[in-house]
Amino acid sequence: MDTAVELDSGRHSRGGASEGYKVGFLDVTRLSSPHPHRLLKSIPLKLELYTFIKMAAIGKRGVVTECVGFKVEDDIQRLRGAMKGAGTDEAAILEVLAHRTIAQRQQIKEGYKQQVGKDLADDLDSELSGNFQKVVLGLIMLAPVYDSYELRNAMKGAGTEEACLIDILASRTPEEVRTINAFYKKKYDNSLEDDVCGDTSGMFQRVLVSLLTAGRDESTVVDQAMAAQDAKDIYEAGEARWGTDEVKFLTVLCARNQKHLLKVFEEYQKISGRDIEDSIKREMSGSLEDVFLAIVKCLKNKPAFFAERLYKSMKGLGTTDSVLIRIMVARAEIDMLDIKAEFFKMYGKTLYSFIKGDTSGDYRKILLALCGEDK
Repeated sequence: MDTAVELDSGRHSRGGASEGYKVGFLDVTRLSSPHPHRLLKSIPLKLELYTFIKMAAIGKRGVVTECVGFKVEDDIQRLRGAMKGAGTDEAAILEVLAHRTIAQRQQIKEGYKQQVGKDLADDLDSELSGNFQKVVLGLIMLAPVYDSYELRNAMKGAGTEEACLIDILASRTPEEVRTINAFYKKKYDNSLEDDVCGDTSGMFQRVLVSLLTAGRDESTVVDQAMAAQDAKDIYEAGEARWGTDEVKFLTVLCARNQKHLLKVFEEYQKISGRDIEDSIKREMSGSLEDVFLAIVKCLKNKPAFFAERLYKSMKGLGTTDSVLIRIMVARAEIDMLDIKAEFFKMYGKTLYSFIKGDTSGDYRKILLALCGEDK
């Protein structure tokens, strides 16, 4: 076993903020493995517990941070009170769930079920509605559970929301994709790859399947000679020929590590006189263009990618709520501070002001809470 873990005989943390979180039978204060995903092979844990270990410190640039003085019992009572009797106190639900980390919400969920004998998600689902409900239900899911849920919904029924597949699969790390695959299989009894293949086709499908293998090199090694060759190969597969050899783009963009690819983009600029993004726009179209652009943008600056997606979800008439909700829920605890900074740099207005002007009611309030202060 490659990790030091204390298996506890059923003690559960119920108090305030502590050095770690006990969930089920696992004491995460004792976790010391540099490769937590190997727990899946070494300890017969539920996937939920495995991922909760990972989620205990999900990010350092989020707006949502650990609530100081957090007491599970108090939060459970507030939530029960908010859903008792006639009507629902949405403000109380927002105040609790929008200001707790994913790790803290899991403790609330577990304690709620123990005390009430019902799933918190079921009660919230029956009490709430509309976009506010979608945000709240997303917040109480673990990150890979939420991604799996969004991916499933994007492929369910007639038509496919390609934008959701692209947003998630192009932006997640290989380890995150491996975890999503595991959760998806457990929840829906089918592999994510099989469902993607059943709902997509052509080269777009092949790019998604490549991303789903989570096989990107995760080192930081930059091979200067190879970078120059990769740039030359991409140039000769696109700008320098009639037609486009998309497979060459896939081979390079979906397999090489981030630092190496940033060097490839520099070399490509020298060879072609164009930014790689401009060439992708010239050589491709539709979903294939979108997924390659998303990959490149995430490699260059992931917060800027999400800032652009948020801007496009709200600009003009109407709002693409599915995109807005997905990004605000998924990134609130990871890099929302950076996304906000990039948004202001790119558009000269705050993300807060955009959300405030494009939404209303409790939906607006909870998104603003996830966004943080207007700066």
